[in-house]
Amino acid sequence: MITDMEGVDGIYDSELQVMPFQSPLWKESCKLLTDEVNAAVEGLLVGGATDVVVWDGHDSGRSLSVLDIHPKARLLTGRPISRTLELDPSYSAVVFIGQHAMAGAENGILSHAYDSRGIQNIWVNGKPTGEIGGRVLLAGAMNVPVIMLSGDTAACKEFHDLIPGGECAEVKSGVSRTAGYMISHSAACALIREKAQKAMKRLEEFKAYKIAGPVEVKIEFTTSAGARFDLREGVERLNDRTWVFRGKDIMDAWLKYGYF
Repeated sequence: MITDMEGVDGIYDSELQVMPFQSPLWKESCKLLTDEVNAAVEGLLVGGATDVVVWDGHDSGRSLSVLDIHPKARLLTGRPISRTLELDPSYSAVVFIGQHAMAGAENGILSHAYDSRGIQNIWVNGKPTGEIGGRVLLAGAMNVPVIMLSGDTAACKEFHDLIPGGECAEVKSGVSRTAGYMISHSAACALIREKAQKAMKRLEEFKAYKIAGPVEVKIEFTTSAGARFDLREGVERLNDRTWVFRGKDIMDAWLKYGYF
């Protein structure tokens, strides 16, 4: 389970809610996320899962606690971890909880791609890509299907563009980047539980999402000082803010840039 916070029901303001130990409502946000995660764990277990690993993926892994996590789940937390998020081919599936849409997504609440301040756009073989796409591609490279996501309307649309039959718990709908319609917390958890259970029961229907090589990953940073890379085979600087990373496949290309 890959978790984030900007896609959690009730979350709409970065400064107010999602900055670790700085936002006035940080503790409440952690509670909202934890309840959604635990609802997903419950659904997956009822659906047939035997082992659920939860990665605390928001802002350096400081959002979830072993005091509150579902007793039948294992929590992966802290930094650093591998650039492939400790994912390996032994997993049966990946799910996203609290996921946001990519930078520039229409009415995507708190939409961004990995670094909200540093990255303007990402393209993979010319296709706009955010955290959903990048991590779907990572899972696919390991032959692991992605089966479910919870987040806002824009995140569900982005997910279904890649995984048309994937289960999606739409817990909120944006009217701008910092406002939207939210369902109640209890309703969100119930929906997430239902979708996770259904996704797990449908596991055999899902296939890993793959793209053929060669692969080009192009990243446009917000400023010319956004990043510095060694010029080497497969790495090219297009202009002051844009770099291209090329490889024989998605793993080769993306890892020349950084982590998934």
